[in-house]
Amino acid sequence: MPLPRIAIVGRPNVGKSSLLNLIAHERVAIVDPTPGVTRDRISYDVELVAPDLEGPTKRAEIIDTGGFGVYVTQDNRFNEVGEDLATLTGDIEHQIAAAVESADIILFAVDAQAGITPADEAIAQKLREQKLGRRDAHGQLTPIRVVATKVDDSGWEPHAYELAAFGFGEPLMVSSKSKYLRRDFLDKLYNLTPILEGEPEPEVDMKLAIVGKRNAGKSTLINTLAGEPRVIVSEIAGTTRDAVDVKIDLGDKSILAIDTAGLRRKKSFQDKIEYYALDRAKRAIARADCILYVLDATTDISQVDEQLGKLIVDSHKPVVIVLNKWDLADGRTDHSGKKATPQRYEDYIRKELKGLSFAPIAIISAKQGLNVPEALEIALEMFEQASTRVSTGQLNRVIKSIIEARGPSNKLGAEARVYFASQVKTNPPTLVLVVNDPDRFTLNYERYLMNRLRELLPFDEVPIKLILRARSRVEKRAKSAKGSDLHTPDPVSGRFDDDLSIESIDTKALLEDLPDDASAYFDD
Repeated sequence: MPLPRIAIVGRPNVGKSSLLNLIAHERVAIVDPTPGVTRDRISYDVELVAPDLEGPTKRAEIIDTGGFGVYVTQDNRFNEVGEDLATLTGDIEHQIAAAVESADIILFAVDAQAGITPADEAIAQKLREQKLGRRDAHGQLTPIRVVATKVDDSGWEPHAYELAAFGFGEPLMVSSKSKYLRRDFLDKLYNLTPILEGEPEPEVDMKLAIVGKRNAGKSTLINTLAGEPRVIVSEIAGTTRDAVDVKIDLGDKSILAIDTAGLRRKKSFQDKIEYYALDRAKRAIARADCILYVLDATTDISQVDEQLGKLIVDSHKPVVIVLNKWDLADGRTDHSGKKATPQRYEDYIRKELKGLSFAPIAIISAKQGLNVPEALEIALEMFEQASTRVSTGQLNRVIKSIIEARGPSNKLGAEARVYFASQVKTNPPTLVLVVNDPDRFTLNYERYLMNRLRELLPFDEVPIKLILRARSRVEKRAKSAKGSDLHTPDPVSGRFDDDLSIESIDTKALLEDLPDDASAYFDD
């Protein structure tokens, strides 16, 4: 069924983002005392547990919004290069209005310790006059409840009750900092949350993280994909702070696009909010199935682009390199007087981002919509490719052909041999090779082996994780599982004497003693 939407509104610094994190039981939104941290509307799907722990769990979409009038004063109005952030006010309030317009419940957050302020009264007036909110099919106005935040202990409860003067009923009370009345607040929120009728909301087919440096055009791309101004687009660098989730339909496929903050060099960070934004970008990459790595065609590839490239390579996620702003770059000439062409751009990208040599490149203009659907189609293809599993027999035949054509170089007669190969995981495709001695496989040969695997297996444009395991460890584990002696397997074929087959090997044994958690590599 469709999820009920709960929008959190209020003036700056009343604890809206902290409230979202408390409901989600996770640090979803950036929390910082600096006004204006949240700009776009941030949504997160949560599960609300029944008060008696026996009723059905309710799912809901919680939407955090920016603060009303955040940049109307001189405090924090200008950024580090003197740009007037007040120009974002209209966009921020448009995002708030859009969140409230689609909400089934409105939580009006007010700081109990600060009391009622003129800004709070102005927001309450907008809610009463229906300038925020909507009526349903039965003419009923969206339910509004005041949430008294920062009620750190019982001493602040009388102050919280003063907020009943807004006329929205008895205030809900909670403290995100001390967790005072948290259980009572969540129980009341559960009872307020409706169960909407309708068709079940399908799970998304792919989660797509959109990353890139500042002003590369990520938010414009998100809005083009969504078909609406879902996130704020501004010439002011660093407008996006949080990771913003946007659901997109592409034909019969559903995609969750995750817009992330534009990054720059750490030494240029102005405050800890930028560190939080970097953390959110890393988390977006971690939870994504595929990545759109956005480059600005009008600027050179920078150190930040290279650092982001390394972050993506380390994640082992399929990636599409998106060259944006082609409408501005097409036909331009470089310092040598040569005209820009797609081929020259591709050669330049391959030269500067060697670690992503396998990744496909899509040339787009997010502003004009040029090739944007095609870039999404490529991303879906990359995710499908990374989800492919090859049979053990096919993999061993491929490895055998590679070794026969060119085996690892011998040193002082020490022969490197591959006895058995298996794909133990998808996303990323993880291949384990049982060898006589992993140290005999040089880095150069591993690179050669990886390139040949890309040519011969259906993983030509996605990352492959290659793990070399010593045969002695696998034999020991298989012998223990079998309860008898293990004979030497045939090279490459993986076949053993007597009745001990490949299937008798506990594949998890191949992953023992890796620096990462073995369970992260193995499909359940």
